[in-house]
Amino acid sequence: MVFHFNLEPRWLMLEGEYQNPPLIIFSKSQLLLFYKYTSIHKCFTLESITHQVHNYTLTQRPKQNMASDQYLFHYSLLTLFLIGPPTFISLRFLQAPYGKHHRSGWGPTISPPLAWFLMEGPTLWLTFLIFPFGQHHSNPKALTLISPFLIHYLNRTCLYPLRMHLKTNRKTGFPVSVALMAFTFNLLNSYLQARWVSHYADYGTDKWFWWRFFGGLAVFIGGMTVNIRSDTALLALKGEGGGYRIPRGGWFELVSCPNYFGEVVEWLGWALMTRSWAGFGFFLYTCANLVPRARAHHMWYLEKFGEDYPKGRKAVIPFMY
Repeated sequence: MVFHFNLEPRWLMLEGEYQNPPLIIFSKSQLLLFYKYTSIHKCFTLESITHQVHNYTLTQRPKQNMASDQYLFHYSLLTLFLIGPPTFISLRFLQAPYGKHHRSGWGPTISPPLAWFLMEGPTLWLTFLIFPFGQHHSNPKALTLISPFLIHYLNRTCLYPLRMHLKTNRKTGFPVSVALMAFTFNLLNSYLQARWVSHYADYGTDKWFWWRFFGGLAVFIGGMTVNIRSDTALLALKGEGGGYRIPRGGWFELVSCPNYFGEVVEWLGWALMTRSWAGFGFFLYTCANLVPRARAHHMWYLEKFGEDYPKGRKAVIPFMY
């Protein structure tokens, strides 16, 4: 009698001259019983059987898991690029109903600081959850590269909502529906950025990594500085009470929304640092999301303040748009 093996992820199939149909064994105990009470022991040792099963588990199943993760990553990346154009088009005509554009009809609301904390949360906890599973999780280049991303979202998830809570006394809420949409996007984007940096990036053959990193980091820090300073100025105006007023000073002399301009510049720097489709896709989506909203803010200022609003200000890009 001659037996040979066909191995699959969770079972062992034995087939031979007198074993038709093939015998499927799902557990180690079944394998031991089959080995003991049949003539297979004349053809194979138990050690050889279990060794082949063990080797299959170590080699074939990881390959299948890797292929599944590659599919997930690629389709997630495709999704990031596909949602950009409809986001840009829709925001040209309909603004998310929070802040200056708050309006009823979007369901239940929660406090804005809590909304920001919850919807931006995946950028921190999901990144920390995914990163250790990457093949580069302990690579100094990967750890250095993910740091700006985490620093930005430490501010956006924790520090910004805390400052908002302490400095403003908003009576308007933040729609839960909008927070859920932002939460979903952050799940997608955090997975892509963390998985690229920790696993798919090629650090071994990238001779220009540090040059590109520090160049992109300079752009990133410049944008983050503009973003935080502008947010601080806006929070200070809100904290003074008395309704909306014209922001003045600094980058507000050039654009109506320097906070959005700064964030666009940040993610341009991130795209340069990562040199990846994931980073570039995030930059494009940031533009698709923030540029139309900045335009809506600019039109709101013009309508509210009329002739008092500075005529030379652009919406979001100095001297251009």
